Amino acid sequence: MTIAVPEQQTEIRRRELAAFLRSRRERITPEQVGLPRGPRRRTPGLRREEVAQLSAVGVTWYTWIEQGRAAHVSAQVLDAVARALLMDPTERAHLFALAGTHDPRTGPEYPVAAKTALKVVERLAPYPASLQNARYDVLAANRPYAQLFGDPAGLPPADRNCLWLLTTSERWKRDFLDRDEMLRDLIAKYRAGMAEHVAEPAWKQQLNRLLKASAEFRRLWERHEVAPMSPHVKRYRHPRVGLIRLEHRNMWLAPQSPAHRVVAYLPADEESEERLERLAELPDERPAG
Repeated sequence: MTIAVPEQQTEIRRRELAAFLRSRRERITPEQVGLPRGPRRRTPGLRREEVAQLSAVGVTWYTWIEQGRAAHVSAQVLDAVARALLMDPTERAHLFALAGTHDPRTGPEYPVAAKTALKVVERLAPYPASLQNARYDVLAANRPYAQLFGDPAGLPPADRNCLWLLTTSERWKRDFLDRDEMLRDLIAKYRAGMAEHVAEPAWKQQLNRLLKASAEFRRLWERHEVAPMSPHVKRYRHPRVGLIRLEHRNMWLAPQSPAHRVVAYLPADEESEERLERLAELPDERPAG
C-alpha cells in the first residue's frame, strides 16, 4: 500500500531517504553482520554491494535508492534493507515513512495501558471516563463510558477510535446531538496534532482509512482547519435516561506517558448528574457500533 504524497515533496523525500540509508549503512561494521573486514577497507561501515548482498537486492537498484533516483521502493525491499542494516522499530518506521510506503509488518499501535492510568479511569465512576492517546484511540474505558457511548472492548481494535466512531457509527450519529459540530472540531484537532507526527505510519494509516471510508470526512479534511484542545460541553441523548449534558476534561499523564490522557466526562448540571446515576443502575448494553 503506497501512501500518496504531493508531487513537489517527492524529490525531498527521496533525498531524505537516501541520506538516511547512507547514515545507517555507515554505522554498521562488517563484524556486526557476519562479514570479514578485509585489509583494504576504506569505506566507513558497510559497502553498498554488501548491503545489497545482505538484503538480496540488486546492487544497481540499491545504489539508485541511495542516490535518490528510485521512483518507488517496494515494502519488500524496504523490509529487507531494514533487516540488513539492523534497524530498530523507530528507525524502521522512519524508513517506511520517508519512502511513503506502509509497513506490512507493523500493525496498528494499541499500547497496553498502565495500571495506574486504568485505576484513575475506573475510580472516576459514576462519571464516564476513558484513556486515549493523541490519535483519539480509546485504550480503556470505564463502565459508565460503555453504558453511555457503547463498549469499545466489543469493537475491532482499529475501530476503537473516537474520530472513526464519530464519522461512521450510526449510534454516535444518533445520540450525539452536536455530532456535526463535534466532527468538524475533532478533525481540526486531529490535523493540528498530526503536525507533530507526520512521519509516523500509524497516523497516516488512520487518516487514509478515514479518507477512504467517508466522503464527509474527506470534505471536512480538505478545509485544512486546525483547533486546540479545550474543555467544552456537549449534549447526548441516551435512549433510556434521556438528555445528558457533559463537559469534557483532559488530564494528560505526563511525563511517563505524555501521549496518553484520561478524558473525563463531567455532568454540566444537576439533571445530567441524576441521569448518570440512573444509568449506572441499568444493566450493561451491547457494544458500540
